[in-house]
Amino acid sequence: MGLLSLAIWVPIFFGVGLLALGKESHVRTVRWIALIGATISFLVTLPLYTGFELGTSAMQFVEKSSWIPRFNMNYHLGVDGISLWFVLLTAFINVVVIIASWEAITTRVNQYMASFLILSGLMIGVFAALDGMLFYVFFEATLIPMYLIIGIWGGPNKIYAAFKFFLYTLLGSLLMLVALIFLYNKSGGSFDILAWHQLPLSATAQTLLFFSFFAAFAVKVPMFPVHTWLPDVHVEAPTGGSAVLAAIMLKLGAYGFLRFSMPIVPDASREWAWLMITFSLIAVIYVGLVALVQRDMKKLVAYSSVAHMGFVTLGFFLFNDLSVSGGIVQMIAHGFVSAAMFLCIGVLYDRVHSREIASYGGVVNTMPKFAAFALLFAMANCGLPATAGFVGEWMVILGAVKSNFWIGMAAASALISGAAYTLWMYKRVYLGPVTNEKVKNLLDINSREFLMLAMLAVAVLYMGIYPKPFTDVMNTSVADLLRHVALSKLN
Repeated sequence: MGLLSLAIWVPIFFGVGLLALGKESHVRTVRWIALIGATISFLVTLPLYTGFELGTSAMQFVEKSSWIPRFNMNYHLGVDGISLWFVLLTAFINVVVIIASWEAITTRVNQYMASFLILSGLMIGVFAALDGMLFYVFFEATLIPMYLIIGIWGGPNKIYAAFKFFLYTLLGSLLMLVALIFLYNKSGGSFDILAWHQLPLSATAQTLLFFSFFAAFAVKVPMFPVHTWLPDVHVEAPTGGSAVLAAIMLKLGAYGFLRFSMPIVPDASREWAWLMITFSLIAVIYVGLVALVQRDMKKLVAYSSVAHMGFVTLGFFLFNDLSVSGGIVQMIAHGFVSAAMFLCIGVLYDRVHSREIASYGGVVNTMPKFAAFALLFAMANCGLPATAGFVGEWMVILGAVKSNFWIGMAAASALISGAAYTLWMYKRVYLGPVTNEKVKNLLDINSREFLMLAMLAVAVLYMGIYPKPFTDVMNTSVADLLRHVALSKLN
């Protein structure tokens, strides 16, 4: 087994092991096994970064073996500069979420922890798969543990939210399956994604494939106007579920655009770029304004996620190196920041059992350490310089101005609404005098919660102050992708 196989199967192995223990097993033991499994799976991914060779766009750490020979399906894995950081991000967020769920979950603890471990392995599989059918299997399999996390440990309307999540994402993916089968036949019986990049496709075929992929990936991002499932799901999901959903699962759709839509159907991607840019700007501007009027903290951050992911798709379909790299950086930064925002809401919810902004006020008086962390993450969510939230958005805006000044201007206006809804929420929840007895009796974060938030704070500040390690990895792969799209257009 190579490093990528270990990154995929170690957390899945620990997850299956936890399920085998049975629900009556000792809760403390289960928690420690889950943490050990998550930590090992994260440590396994570190050599992927330290051993990654810069200056080449070729796939690295490649593993290939026959899976279903009759249909030429292969267990084919590899990472390049575009996918590498998402493997590390997924494993890192999994560790944080296991720590965050340590005391919050008291029922079916082994099943809860197992769901996250298995989900982590499956999501890494999506980022590492180089076989079309293997990608599809991992992509769809991620729905199962997340469906269970929402449906079992969610809020009062958890069944409705779980069904909405499952149906939206499954229906979109069915069109992608049709597209994969078409490409399989067109390529002479191959599911090799990299080989599909070189297929000569007619304009009509490219357009149909583009919208087939769009149906799967746009729902997952989620892009306007298929974003309506996300706020409902976030409100009902447990804290850990919301953190993983925002930090990693939304990235699966955006990653799909980079791995499938742009390289396989480059002409259609350019032809329909105006539509993608329009939907992205609506998400960035309109959905940002929708976030302003939310009374539920989770719903506000959910709409905020839609707006931030709008920057990602905007950057991709402007087709210049600065904007595409900025979109990828924004995906990684949003992974850190959105997870932190949802985990902060979880800290308050565990104490007060309310997500309503009106239930709080003056939290800084009773929880000063926690309020300091929350302020850092709020500033990162606004896109404050020297935080992770700034780097990607700034790169996308610069790339947009380079392409079209007015697109850049429209995208930059979102920074104002982002600051407005984030700081407005922070002011009402944390600042001012204590407004009720529940807030008056709050205890500041314990050492476990401090560790969880400190890990994310270090990541947010490090990426904001020194983004070079992130951009260096992706530069060559992004340049090669854009060169491929441009050459295809010339041909």
